[in-house]
Amino acid sequence: MYSTRSGLVLGFHGCDQEVAKAVLNHELILNKSENKYDWLGPGVYFWENSPSRALEYAESLKKNPIRAKEKIKNPAVIGAVIDLGRCLDLLDYENLQVIRNAYDFLMQSLEKSNLPQNRFVGKSQELLLRELDCAVITLAHDIQSEAGLEPFDSTRAMFSEGEELYPHAGFRRKNHIQLCISNPNCIKGFFLPRKLDENFAKV
Repeated sequence: MYSTRSGLVLGFHGCDQEVAKAVLNHELILNKSENKYDWLGPGVYFWENSPSRALEYAESLKKNPIRAKEKIKNPAVIGAVIDLGRCLDLLDYENLQVIRNAYDFLMQSLEKSNLPQNRFVGKSQELLLRELDCAVITLAHDIQSEAGLEPFDSTRAMFSEGEELYPHAGFRRKNHIQLCISNPNCIKGFFLPRKLDENFAKV
């Protein structure tokens, strides 16, 4: 009943400046990410309401080009107006059971030793390679489709990431909400974020 979201949200995607310009001019579409370690399965990824986090991500890809599919010379951010449609929102308690059911089905289908694993990268204490989560969420989409139910247009989740914001904090430096868009029609338009006019109050 509540899986269809009302209203629009803003998402921000970190990329190269030339990619941002090409998307704005309808010369290019943002590529669907289909890595087996993607956190929310296949789709186009956005940071919800956080252009600064999107820019930080693009800058990190410039420093570490091995992680980037396309070379980033000039980190930039493109904004998108998004209708999440029928959303597999993992901030919704009911949808967490959808994911658990998919995991249980995956467990029955594979021997435990063959299950994909979420993995740390280097010395990082973050599970940056989410092969298990990706497989489970992808399976949840497949189960929905095979059951003849209306497919999910998007997936939304909150991630706790980074060091503690301060000692014993319940918050971390890179906490964020991520959007993964499966249905490109959810994206209603793109824009370039503008800087605040310091002569006026923030809105």
